[in-house]
Amino acid sequence: MATFITIGYGDEAGYHRVSDECKQAAHARDDELGAAGAVVGIAGRPVTVRNPDRAGVRVEEGPFQRSALPIAGFAVLEADDLDAAIERVSHTPCAVAHGVVEVWPLVTSRSSA
Repeated sequence: MATFITIGYGDEAGYHRVSDECKQAAHARDDELGAAGAVVGIAGRPVTVRNPDRAGVRVEEGPFQRSALPIAGFAVLEADDLDAAIERVSHTPCAVAHGVVEVWPLVTSRSSA
C-alpha cells in the first residue's frame, strides 16, 4: 500500500449546484474513506511559516499560494496505487461539486531512506 495526500478545492457555489442526492453520496464517500482509516478533514484558516536560514520565524495570516477555488479539505489515505487513489477520491464532495481534488503520492523522506 502507498500513502497519498489529497487536497480538495471547492466553493459553496459549486457545492450548491449539485443535487442533494449527489451531496449525500459524496459525503458518504468521505465517511467510507474515514472508516477505512483515511484522515479526512475540512480546511481551517491557514498561516504561512518562514524561517530563512533559521534567522527567525515569521508567521503570516493566510495561504502562501492562491487558486481559483479555495482549499476546502485534505485527506491522507492508503491505496494500492495512484489509479486506486484517484478512484477513491473521484466521488468526494470537491470532485463532484464542480471543484477539483489533487492527489499527491507521499514519497519517503530522506531521513528514512
